[in-house]
Amino acid sequence: MVRIVQNEAIKGSQKWMQIIVNYNSRHLNDLLRPEMHLNSQDDIEWLSPLRGDSYAEYKDGDILNIFKISLLNRSLETFWPRGGPVWDGLAKTSRGDVILVEAKSHISEMVSSCQAGPQALRQIQESMIEAAKSYESFMPDNWTSGYYQYANRLAHLYFLRNLNDIPAWLVFLYFVNDHEMSGPESKDKWKNAIAEVHDHLGVKAERLKPYVIDVFVDVLKLEERMRFQNER
Repeated sequence: MVRIVQNEAIKGSQKWMQIIVNYNSRHLNDLLRPEMHLNSQDDIEWLSPLRGDSYAEYKDGDILNIFKISLLNRSLETFWPRGGPVWDGLAKTSRGDVILVEAKSHISEMVSSCQAGPQALRQIQESMIEAAKSYESFMPDNWTSGYYQYANRLAHLYFLRNLNDIPAWLVFLYFVNDHEMSGPESKDKWKNAIAEVHDHLGVKAERLKPYVIDVFVDVLKLEERMRFQNER
């Protein structure tokens, strides 16, 4: 099993992801509900990173196992080589949706390029171009450099939702005011950075909706909420 055990994080997006999932998931769920058109009877269950599961994160075929879903149209092996995205968070809803989360607390975290070997790179490039076309990108050749991590998350959403009819949602969770990491102090600064990513990938934000969701959480308010809970 590709289950990656993690320590309790002491800083950055991993720290805040662990905190919000394990100690304030209701707040995160409340942010997701309107975006996913969930009603009051629809529950969200977090599967990772859980304190009781050693804050484990998952990748490759094990996300299919943890969600208990089967692929009927296209196998993961034919779409992506082993060593794919490690998901910062995973959740499911009672109505059957799967939620994939990528978390960031500072802008430089967004920058990455593909480091795969020649054979794996060819497969990745072919799948990236396929996914890029589905999002009507006019710059598909940029998807393996600059903002590769963002792009491969989009590709995996395409794989699940478009190719296999899985009701998947991709959540980019941006933490505001992470001063330890010199992170953005406003939602607008994050939005400007996200716009640069979209420009590089040649996609319009409107084309990513409704299944790509941007969520912003102020860590100062999260800490305040945690203190209030502890004092009760």
